[in-house]
Amino acid sequence: MAGAIIENMSTKKLVFLGFFILVFQILSIMIGALIAPSPTSAIHYSATKCINRHRARGWLMPWGSNRCHQVKSFDEPLAKTLDANDIVFAVHVPLPNMEMSPWFQYVLAVLQFDIEFKMINQIEDDVIITIDAGIAYRDNGMSEWTTQFHSVEQRPLRCMLGVPKTYENEGSFYQCDPIPFMELGTVAHKYFLINLRLPVNDTMNVGIGEIKDIHMVGIHQNGGFTKVWISIKTVFSPWILVATAWYWYRISLMARPPVLLEKVIFALGVSMTFLNVPVEWLSLGFEWTWMLLFEDVQQGVFYATLFCFWVIFCGEHLMDQSQRNRLSAYWWQVGIVVFGSSVLLLFDLSERGVHLINPFYSVWASDIGTKVSFTFIVVAGLSVCLYFLSLCHMVRCVFRNIGGKVQQLPAMPEARRLCYKGIIFRFKFLMLVTLACAAMTIIFFILNQVSEGHWHWGDYTLQVNSAFLTGIYGMWNLYVFTIIFLYAPSHKHNRHRSGDCQPTGVIEEPESQEMQLTCGEQGPTETYRMTGKVAED
Repeated sequence: MAGAIIENMSTKKLVFLGFFILVFQILSIMIGALIAPSPTSAIHYSATKCINRHRARGWLMPWGSNRCHQVKSFDEPLAKTLDANDIVFAVHVPLPNMEMSPWFQYVLAVLQFDIEFKMINQIEDDVIITIDAGIAYRDNGMSEWTTQFHSVEQRPLRCMLGVPKTYENEGSFYQCDPIPFMELGTVAHKYFLINLRLPVNDTMNVGIGEIKDIHMVGIHQNGGFTKVWISIKTVFSPWILVATAWYWYRISLMARPPVLLEKVIFALGVSMTFLNVPVEWLSLGFEWTWMLLFEDVQQGVFYATLFCFWVIFCGEHLMDQSQRNRLSAYWWQVGIVVFGSSVLLLFDLSERGVHLINPFYSVWASDIGTKVSFTFIVVAGLSVCLYFLSLCHMVRCVFRNIGGKVQQLPAMPEARRLCYKGIIFRFKFLMLVTLACAAMTIIFFILNQVSEGHWHWGDYTLQVNSAFLTGIYGMWNLYVFTIIFLYAPSHKHNRHRSGDCQPTGVIEEPESQEMQLTCGEQGPTETYRMTGKVAED
């Protein structure tokens, strides 16, 4: 019978493998730290106040040869003759003498209002601001603007005045929270033009105060980081694909059918391969607005598979021989992971799915949506923390289960005892590596959820360090490769090393031929077989 590579490989080769993995892990971190720039950039824009007296259709440019008729300030005499509906705020993305690029991948935008305090025009409580917004694009400075999206959206206006509301404090400015504005899932054009109006009538945009200026912050992924990120995925993708195919080929050569643990390891390799697919290369030449949603689905599939693998990996070393190798035995753990992943997908579809047809939509646009979204992020963070604590408990139980077997080692011949000690040490070390990987994954998951939602809360400068991103991504690939390689069936068949370390299901005494077949033929490693209790125990 063939055991797994983890128990048949020599210590020298295992040390070399560990050194190889460590070098690649350090390399993935250093690439993010020394080569890749910061993941995102935040560019500040000031909206130009264009005059559109006749409500003429068309796009108003804030600068250039065809710039609009504009006012610098609403305190100018000309502005006093204008109606609020005559003003269109125009923003050109990017700034003058610059171009957008498909390497930017996406663009997020938030609005910041400068509102002056006036006793006769104060901001009402729980006021809603209505924004008539449109975005157009073009790829050279001479062509006409092409309308891309248009929508009328409502946003809660949350402002606070830091001084008493008296006539003496007129002219002071409110402190307003940034308003989520739009999210483009692709940057397929060089120039974008945003026109927005604040339409006013008897019921619309009443009680929003005296707006003096509108500022926009555009957030996009840095092109340099995108190049590094796609390059890393391009390197890891064929590596993990070949390793996964090789692993399943080795499993298919076994005389017995694969056990549950082996199937889950294969699923883990498939999910890692799916995450590694560098579809970003194609997004550089096509206007695929669904790329952000697809990337979230990739991560969701990998998270769900990885979390299920850890549960089954630990559980299969705890259960009785008669109970293991059945997915139904983990119905509630796997069910919770699948349910949580489904909720994540629904939450993502509720916003990024709608962005495919309306980039101005936001679940944060209402107080209820904001509370639900914030609650979801908090619950998701607490859930993964509880999952990690549960995983730590399972690992502790596995170690305790192995400890009961270790107590039987002194009664064995010395050579056989040393062999089992080596096998147990290797397994324990791998379990500790698994815990470390789980801890870093949980930290990354929480930071990722916070960084994606943080700009909705008012601080758009929060970002995860490039070295941390590339390091975590490299860690996932190296961990999956290690599991696939070490748990693949070894080519060293029927190694009996003088009978001192033959695979057995129970350590202390020889078993009948039937029992040896049951335990020896239905487990990938000796540790897996020795931790499973036989029915008569």
